[in-house]
Amino acid sequence: MEEDEIAGYVTAYLKKKGFTQTEKIFQEEFQTNKTNSSPLEPDIAKHILSFSQLESGPARFHDGYSRLRSWTHCSLDLYKHELLRVLYPVFIHCFMDLVAKGHVQEARHFFNTFREDHEMMHLRDLQKLEGVLSPTHLEEMEFAHSLRQSKFNIKICEYSYELLLQHLHSTQSTTILGIINEHINFQVTPGQPSSIVDDPEAVTLSGSSQDAANQINQKEIHWGLLEDSLEERLEKASSLLSDSEKGEGEAKEGETEENKKRPVEGGKQGASIKKVKKDKGGSATGKNTKAEVNTVSAAPRVKPELPMPIIPSEVEQSILEDLRNRVQLSSVALPSVSFYTFLNTHNGLSCSSISHDGSLVAGGFSDSSLKVWDMAKLGEQTASSLSQDENDTSQNPQMGQSGGGKRQYTLFQGHSGPVYAASFSPVGEFILSSSADSTIRLWSTTYNANLVCYKGHNYPVWDVQFSPVGHYFASSSHDRTARIWSMERIQPLRIMAGHLSDVDCVQWHANCNYIATGSSDKTVRLWDVQSGECVRVFVGHRSMILSLAMSPDGRYMASGGEDGTIMMWDLSSGRCLTPLIGHTSCVWSLAFSCEGSVLASGSADCSVKLWDVNTSTKVSRAEEKSGNASRLRSLKTLPTKSTPVYALRFSRRNLLFAGGALAKNG
Repeated sequence: MEEDEIAGYVTAYLKKKGFTQTEKIFQEEFQTNKTNSSPLEPDIAKHILSFSQLESGPARFHDGYSRLRSWTHCSLDLYKHELLRVLYPVFIHCFMDLVAKGHVQEARHFFNTFREDHEMMHLRDLQKLEGVLSPTHLEEMEFAHSLRQSKFNIKICEYSYELLLQHLHSTQSTTILGIINEHINFQVTPGQPSSIVDDPEAVTLSGSSQDAANQINQKEIHWGLLEDSLEERLEKASSLLSDSEKGEGEAKEGETEENKKRPVEGGKQGASIKKVKKDKGGSATGKNTKAEVNTVSAAPRVKPELPMPIIPSEVEQSILEDLRNRVQLSSVALPSVSFYTFLNTHNGLSCSSISHDGSLVAGGFSDSSLKVWDMAKLGEQTASSLSQDENDTSQNPQMGQSGGGKRQYTLFQGHSGPVYAASFSPVGEFILSSSADSTIRLWSTTYNANLVCYKGHNYPVWDVQFSPVGHYFASSSHDRTARIWSMERIQPLRIMAGHLSDVDCVQWHANCNYIATGSSDKTVRLWDVQSGECVRVFVGHRSMILSLAMSPDGRYMASGGEDGTIMMWDLSSGRCLTPLIGHTSCVWSLAFSCEGSVLASGSADCSVKLWDVNTSTKVSRAEEKSGNASRLRSLKTLPTKSTPVYALRFSRRNLLFAGGALAKNG
């Protein structure tokens, strides 16, 4: 492959994704190093070629199917009859996808080239499909329309299934993998392949592409909050407090009436009136707090499936104090936002995380380091030191540096690859990090030391998240699995396998009985942590899923994709309530407010958007068709100057924290 051709593919990809600054730098470096550059390594050239084929035209369908066909016919006889079952569904959907995209001539050539392989078993079906000559025929012809809406169920043994996935990933056949994921449901059986070659039940149609997901979604789940949670304790305390305040208020009102009747001095009377007004203001705040608690308390109560850690009394009191002072948010009362900007990162920042109270901010870097900033120390800087920072051109990524040159962050070193995710424990005394070195590390922010290195994944770990109660955490990896861990064990407690591609993000349910995973196979799955079983499959995204968030009551879930689309899901039914459309690039972070009325989203398009959850979950079909629904659901857009948003976090008092690295232009 010529270097100019490779450069063209890379430039086209960067331009499509909107990485204008990276594209400019790449072109400058390419022109500078063109004369002295060494030949590109074959493996790198192969990967670039696969991406170019993915972005290219109809040739990718012909080439992908041809490779799959050749590999299948050359496989071992023991597994060949099972693998051959995959060819026909892939063949007809490649053909229909080409027609749907308007490549009619290429579709006819593809159809005529490979139809002989399937004429013996599917002659009548091929004769019907032969009449599909335009995209409108796919909708008008009942048979073609039903095929596109249906899903094939294929029986296959576990080893054949693994062989197929390994082939698709090793050949970078992303187009064929996408077709298989969307239109084929594998019924994987343990042991050796079936001895019946012509099993009539080996390949069946499920009647709808959603049937397989719907079958899983029939399982019962309990989405409520945990029994005896802190929110429930606060509700009980608030009800007792409101009763006592009500009695005090009646007594004070009686005293006020008596004071009005007495001949008193104007100054004292004014003071008395002021006091009454102040008390009324305080009681109003109490009412708001009670109303907010009732919003969350409407959720049912469930028992934990995992042993819950004991919360120290001082920590519990601190959390309850935050909950009592929480600000009530709504569509007319939006949150305040505190944005942390990383400066001078030199494109080295891979991830960011913010503690629950916003006092600690972490950044994971491509040089395998994890750095944690203490906001209290940064706040002690003088105006002169801040002015010095703005003109600083050192290579150390920083949010600030003291005048004496002492760094204001804590450096954690131990990983041997880029750090892709970081997560603070609920109290902030621990932080987890995951890396390309396939490990997860637990660090102490109190002692500034590495405590444990967890090994279990075989490939890079893309995400790691502490559970809402701490102690337990979940991870997701390139090995297509998610795993549940506890801090006290170096081996995972559960392994969740079922995705057909990378598991890019993971999120805990509010009651800790479930975790959700988002994957490059364009699906989101919900897993039971006790059994490790998949209990929900959410299908609807058109790109890989990069972020997830659970509502505080555990009823809804939001997922963000690479194409900028956000989807709101009902966990009970497994259905998409509504897509939230507004971002123009990848959605990297999502967060619900503490009472669940507002959803915040952070994107690579350098903006934070606030969405009305109540409107989003109660939209009519007429609004959906008219296109006004999305505009109504978007409450506000908060653009940054030039900072993609890496992380979002609502504090327990409903202050929104956000973080990202400044991307310099020009």
